[in-house]
Amino acid sequence: MIYLDNAATTMRKPEAVTQAVVQALSSMGNSGRGVHGAALDASRVIYETRVRLARLFHAPDPARVVFTANATQSLNIAIKGTIGPGDHVITTALEHNSVLRPLYELQAQGARLTILPADSLGRIDYADMEAAVRPDTRAIVCTHGSNLTGNMIDLHRVGAIARAHGLLLIADASQTAGVMDVDVQAMNIGILCFTGHKGLLGPQGTGGMVVAPGVQVRPLLTGGSGVMSYSRTHPQQMPTALEAGTLNGHGIAGLGAAVQFILNTGTQAIRDHERALMRAFYEGARAIEGVRIYGDFEAQERCAIVSINVRDYDSAEVADALQAQYGVAVRPGAHCAPLMHEALGTAAQGAVRFSFSYYNTMDDVHAALAALRELAAEE
Repeated sequence: MIYLDNAATTMRKPEAVTQAVVQALSSMGNSGRGVHGAALDASRVIYETRVRLARLFHAPDPARVVFTANATQSLNIAIKGTIGPGDHVITTALEHNSVLRPLYELQAQGARLTILPADSLGRIDYADMEAAVRPDTRAIVCTHGSNLTGNMIDLHRVGAIARAHGLLLIADASQTAGVMDVDVQAMNIGILCFTGHKGLLGPQGTGGMVVAPGVQVRPLLTGGSGVMSYSRTHPQQMPTALEAGTLNGHGIAGLGAAVQFILNTGTQAIRDHERALMRAFYEGARAIEGVRIYGDFEAQERCAIVSINVRDYDSAEVADALQAQYGVAVRPGAHCAPLMHEALGTAAQGAVRFSFSYYNTMDDVHAALAALRELAAEE
């Protein structure tokens, strides 16, 4: 299989990730639920992973790195834990349903929502963002990179708008964490939400948040914490306040190994490799008659994603043919990004997404292009 569906999940991981998970499965106890060696070992591994993530994201305090099951859970905690009825929120048409659906729920409960439109290349206008700020604006919630077009939002610029108006910035780094440079302090990010199984090269079922000092988040879940067991209320100290229940220690062990691999390798090296693959595929695909490509490829920074359509074929039909005839695995359909498809005019057809990772090769690119040429030539 030529796996080009890395925006959904990276399939190939560093060998150290597998080793860390296997070791944890046979040795790890429950962190914070005992003083024996196995429990203490779990606490050590989990803490070391917090430290590595804090280093990767330039966060000042590892205790404010919170673990969740995925970015969807992180975004639900961040959005529902900071925004309420009467609050105004600014977001964009680039967003995944993990942002949109929680915001729609809050809108039904009395929050107010402004969604910035995207142009035909999937770009927003930052002047529109600043113009949308009102006296009752509480937060800006936006993605760092579109999972459909690969277009990126300039978080330095958005963070400056948030800082100027005293707003909370909640950023979705699902497509960028581990590949793009993310500095929560320089970007003025109040809550960074990430998943572990994509660019961070970790196991599925891992994710988290980085919560800036001074930002208060109402917990989505309360319950067992391992501390203050006689209190009727959940502990308020971080990270326990947002981590009710047993953590996925085995997955976090693998995530810790993955983050260490990224720190050792460097995000620049990872980004350069992925960009070279993406650019080679883009240049090859744009030369194929009948292929339409979506997104802004003139931008200096973008995710390693190329979404296309072939003539008027349904995107699922193209993806099925790529898999069945050529062994090329891609993602068709709506990609949980309905507003982005509306902006691109692809709501009915969907799009075929090719997404690259550090473990893909130029041979993968050439094979995918060869398959695409044959499909596009069919009448």
